[in-house]
Amino acid sequence: MRFRDFHPNIKLRIIFGFFSEIIGSMIFPFMAIYFTIHFGAKLTGILLIVNVIIGALVGFYGGYLSDKVGRKKLMVAAEGIRFVSLIVMTIANSPWFESPMITFLMFLVSSICWGIVGPATDAMLIDVSKPPERKLMYAIMYWSANLSIAIGGTIGAFLFESYLFELFIGMTIMSAILFIVITFFITESYIPKKSEGPTEKTNALKEIGYMFKSYKVVALDKIFLLFMLAGMFIQSLEMQLTNYIAVRLHQDMTDQTFLLWSIDGLKMTGLLRTENTVLVVLFAALVMKWIQSYKDKSVFLWSIVLFTVGYTTISYFNNVWILFIAMLIATIGELMRVPVQQSYMAALPPDDKRSSYMAVLGFSFQGSMILASISITLSAYFSREVMSLLLLLTGVLGYIIIARIIPALEQRTNDHLKAHEEELRAQLQ
Repeated sequence: MRFRDFHPNIKLRIIFGFFSEIIGSMIFPFMAIYFTIHFGAKLTGILLIVNVIIGALVGFYGGYLSDKVGRKKLMVAAEGIRFVSLIVMTIANSPWFESPMITFLMFLVSSICWGIVGPATDAMLIDVSKPPERKLMYAIMYWSANLSIAIGGTIGAFLFESYLFELFIGMTIMSAILFIVITFFITESYIPKKSEGPTEKTNALKEIGYMFKSYKVVALDKIFLLFMLAGMFIQSLEMQLTNYIAVRLHQDMTDQTFLLWSIDGLKMTGLLRTENTVLVVLFAALVMKWIQSYKDKSVFLWSIVLFTVGYTTISYFNNVWILFIAMLIATIGELMRVPVQQSYMAALPPDDKRSSYMAVLGFSFQGSMILASISITLSAYFSREVMSLLLLLTGVLGYIIIARIIPALEQRTNDHLKAHEEELRAQLQ
């Protein structure tokens, strides 16, 4: 399986998503600084929490709507609205006019659009991909995302303060290109059956009722919910790097000499993040090729072990070389885990509920952020040893849950593969 063998939708998503994420990484990671300058830290925190909550809630409706009307219609509408919001955001940060409040409102609109597009895009990728190619697809997307973040974040750190207007122009142009690509080159991957959902015009209350009925299927899927919970525990370990671990290193780590430079805790946090990104970009393909020789079950479980050991070690030690080695171990675990985990995930939802499943799955990311944030508060009451044990326990819980449900994950994957093979045979007849 090679990149050129992918469905055109997948190739377009990877190529144009890469450039869009580069420009997005130049702007959005720094918007918290922008809002803090204009609104103050306290109000900015509240505004960003509101932004996350609204985006997440809209994602629920977006997931339901994508399963009801199809993927492409929703993607076109959302990208069109986002394009308009970026035009307004650009004008609100031009040399002739500046309005932080309008900027935030358009930032909120952009987040709402992402909440709508996200589940639809994730479902579309599953729709058009074959089970055997999904590990490679997700591995390429993961590599591409890390590279785009590394490039965009580095450039944005130098340009954001002085060239914000120009960056917004670039983001707006890219949004226009994406709108054109989605409208004219992306093909619809899912056409709902006429019997699905309400056929007559319904009021808001009935529509909400249909939406909850759709999500009832997700809520009753025990394997999926456990899979999501395990993912939340495991992902929270990585989130600790910018939460508890960053705070601990800043407080506990004394200046040390690394090669020719003096490194303190704050610089060490940045170096660990850089190491992780560079390792992902350089070795994703190599690790992907290596794990092909082993069963997904073994790769998944061992990846959790390496990931947990790496981040638990980082949470305790202060020695520069131990921290670098621990991040190497954690990153190898990450590279092993991500494509296999997403491949399992793709086999979980039924065809007519994929977007709904993807919308709920998004909450595992929010949950991991909450767990990482709570750890900062806990660190005020517990010692470094206790905090490291808590992080270890988090990884162990994720491992136990996956070990428990992995036979069911394997069964679902096999059933999904058989269904795909039967569909191919039916098409050939």
